[in-house]
Amino acid sequence: MTLLQRLVEAPPSLRWHRSSLMSRLVYPRAFGAFGEGTVIVRPHIIRRPQQIFVGAGGAIFEDVWLQCENDDSRITIGDRANFGRCVAISSTDPVTLGDDCLVGFGSLITSGDHDRVDRHLTKPTGPITIGNSVFIGQGAIVLGGVSIGDGASVGANAVVTRDVAPGDTVVGIPARSVRG
Repeated sequence: MTLLQRLVEAPPSLRWHRSSLMSRLVYPRAFGAFGEGTVIVRPHIIRRPQQIFVGAGGAIFEDVWLQCENDDSRITIGDRANFGRCVAISSTDPVTLGDDCLVGFGSLITSGDHDRVDRHLTKPTGPITIGNSVFIGQGAIVLGGVSIGDGASVGANAVVTRDVAPGDTVVGIPARSVRG
């Protein structure tokens, strides 16, 4: 590998190392809980970190948006969770993700909606519970009041508006099971 190639390829690893340092020194003091070995790489927005609880051994990549909207909202992320870039989680009601979840690039998980009269206000739409070993595909949306069972898969760009059974695979808008 040439020196030029090393310079071009180095920035991602430099971002990871800088983020690893922040994740070891700053985030454990700011978050409600922050598990050992988890790294958040260059977040876009983190609001009310004291209400966000993150498990150990995870990787949360660039431009993540973790936001608790009010004093009662809460985000809980299990151990070994991996988020692609540009994932957004917005909690008006509690949002819980289990262990070993994988959330694809550009996905949105939100337990709130905007008021119909004053669009600047948000209102709760129900808690979200996502089980262990769940895969959420790129660009998927999970709306409030939904539970996704252990081992389920949500296809790319699906919009989840109702519960998903453990081990099931859902796709489409609105998301529907692909079981025969």
